[in-house]
Amino acid sequence: MDDDVFRALGDPSRRALLDSLNRDNGQTLRQLCAGLDMARQSVSKHLAVLASAGLVTTEKRGREKLHFLNAEPINAIADRWISRYHRGRVQALADLKTALESTPVSDTEFTYTTYIRTTPERLWQALTDNAFTSRYWGVTFDTDWRAGAPMVWREGGATIADDGQRVLEADPYRRLSYTWHSFTPEFAAAHGLDPDRVAELAKEDRSKVTFVLEPAGELVRLTVVHDGFPPGSQVLRDVSGGWPELIASLKTLMETGEPLPSSS
Repeated sequence: MDDDVFRALGDPSRRALLDSLNRDNGQTLRQLCAGLDMARQSVSKHLAVLASAGLVTTEKRGREKLHFLNAEPINAIADRWISRYHRGRVQALADLKTALESTPVSDTEFTYTTYIRTTPERLWQALTDNAFTSRYWGVTFDTDWRAGAPMVWREGGATIADDGQRVLEADPYRRLSYTWHSFTPEFAAAHGLDPDRVAELAKEDRSKVTFVLEPAGELVRLTVVHDGFPPGSQVLRDVSGGWPELIASLKTLMETGEPLPSSS
């Protein structure tokens, strides 16, 4: 897939589309055309190339199809190649990788797509079975994984129970969605966080996370969407920094049997 990504990045018009999505993620085709002064047919062709390389993902929202920048292929290439060649040859790629990892590409949601060599059944198990979630996430859940069921989060020795923590959707092997945990004093203590800062996080509206699993040959295409944030959300900034490492650890566990070493 590296060749597809390099070919996609080699065209300045496609790089302009990625830049546009980096500034304002989740655009319609019409919005992309207007923002770049590019013919609709040309934009559609370039988006098809970017989607084939995994650099752009789409999601239907009512009658509209939104386009999202996916950083994972760029991250993978940067991690694999930057240390092997003269940095000046790939400085732009490295800078884009750093920007994508440090700053959310949308001010109201986080979206990330990766491909994992596994089956939908095994990946669903990794998302719902505490024997797996405890290994790559350090979190376990008390729930029966039925839509509407309550969820109790356990992490770092803290038990986070709140009636607002609920399973929203549970379509086995295809789609899983649930509300995010509350920010409690117990959560702050378990992670050594400033209680006042966590109290500020608790004032934000509760967000939700959705996992979409799609078979892709011998792989599974996993898209993670964490949304429901107000503009300028500090919670969004925090989770946007954590999700890429978490998803990478999940992918590594599925493909090698061992999660990534903890960075904490």
